[in-house]
Amino acid sequence: MAHIPLNKSALNGERSKLKIYSRFLPALDLKRRQLMAELVKCRRQLSDTREEMQVLRQTIEQQLPMLADRQMKLDNLLVLEHVIWDEENVVGVRLPRFSEARFETTDYSMLMRPHWVDNLVLFLREQVVLTLREKIEIKRVALLEKALRKTTQRLNLFEKVLIPRTRSNIRKISIFLSDAERAGVVRAKITKRKQEGAGH
Repeated sequence: MAHIPLNKSALNGERSKLKIYSRFLPALDLKRRQLMAELVKCRRQLSDTREEMQVLRQTIEQQLPMLADRQMKLDNLLVLEHVIWDEENVVGVRLPRFSEARFETTDYSMLMRPHWVDNLVLFLREQVVLTLREKIEIKRVALLEKALRKTTQRLNLFEKVLIPRTRSNIRKISIFLSDAERAGVVRAKITKRKQEGAGH
């Protein structure tokens, strides 16, 4: 730690720093709490999406048990053409947001494929959309966790290092200046007594 000058200028500088730190601290704490709330919300969304995926898998297993037949050719029924997503600013963090997915359905003959293929195509669309949503939500959670970690570190730096150190510096300088002032008064009295004693 750098040596701090023990003078009034340094004291004013430390008091000024303490005011800035104390003003900044509540804003940082508010941001941390907002990030925590947003993270809880995003984790809940991710959990809901995963639950929807599980329900969809069970629905497919119940309604289309014939998919277990590996000899049936069901490739290329659906092609993912384009995924549209954008970004949003949440508490100062740029988060990806899923918008939509565009698909191209392969033409197939109703005579060549079983009647339930239409339902399968719908289920496949839903499954792809849920998978894309899950990926985006995982990314959102990771970005929010990183931002929360960084904000918490900064908050701890202010709360546990900078503010206590600045208060300690103010105390040291104040004590030194007070002692110096007292010593000056004592020296002045001694000098005055010596002068008065020399005058007699």
